[in-house]
Amino acid sequence: MVWRRSRPKPLSNNLHRWPEGVGRTVLPSVDSTMSEAARVAASSAFSQWILALSQTAAHGRRGRAWSMPEGNFAATLLMFPTERPELVALRSFVASLALYDAFVAATGRTDPFSLKWPNDVLLNGGKVAGILLERGPAHLAIGIGVNLVAAPVPAQLEEGAVAPVSLADETGALVVPEDFLDLLAPAYAHWEAQFVTYGFAPIRTAWLARAARLGQPIRARTMREEHHGTFETVDAFGNLVLATSNGKLTIPAAEVYF
Repeated sequence: MVWRRSRPKPLSNNLHRWPEGVGRTVLPSVDSTMSEAARVAASSAFSQWILALSQTAAHGRRGRAWSMPEGNFAATLLMFPTERPELVALRSFVASLALYDAFVAATGRTDPFSLKWPNDVLLNGGKVAGILLERGPAHLAIGIGVNLVAAPVPAQLEEGAVAPVSLADETGALVVPEDFLDLLAPAYAHWEAQFVTYGFAPIRTAWLARAARLGQPIRARTMREEHHGTFETVDAFGNLVLATSNGKLTIPAAEVYF
């Protein structure tokens, strides 16, 4: 597939510069950027983005295979946070906000994008990006996959699951992976600074303002059961809060279906 190189549109408030002190590695091919991050973590002295133009053994949540058509985006941010594990995990929301800003910078539009709990970005209601967090002994790897030019064909889409879409097909914006990283890295640095300085509260507020299906009925499927209710909010710990016929229900981890 051939695609046109587009110039990134700058983020607002001059937030388009590459973040100081953060490394940038671009690999022609690798098994997965998450695996590469784990390999280099012990010898790395600073945070860095690892971008791969091709992956041969990528995976998503719960070990699911992750398809990567040519021209799509796959990168991992390697970090060394020192907070408690439950706070470190909240960086999935930080990454979601960064992705949202990168998409807005790439397209000049806000209306088609929304954030799906716990870690997806939607475009016109379809899944355009996903986030995966993995912790090592001393590091955190934030893996991000974006359908820039093509939406992978799912082998089997569960009932109610969000179908994948691509940025190019839905908006006409043609962005190559290196340029998208140049938008994403500064956006992440901005929200990371907010998180480190002020905690989760401003991240939560910003995330809820962009949340998909807030105030609407959804289904949340845990490993053991499925719950139906109205998506009321995300609490101060990042948990999903449903208003059900039996009262409020707080869910720390689940798959959400519309």
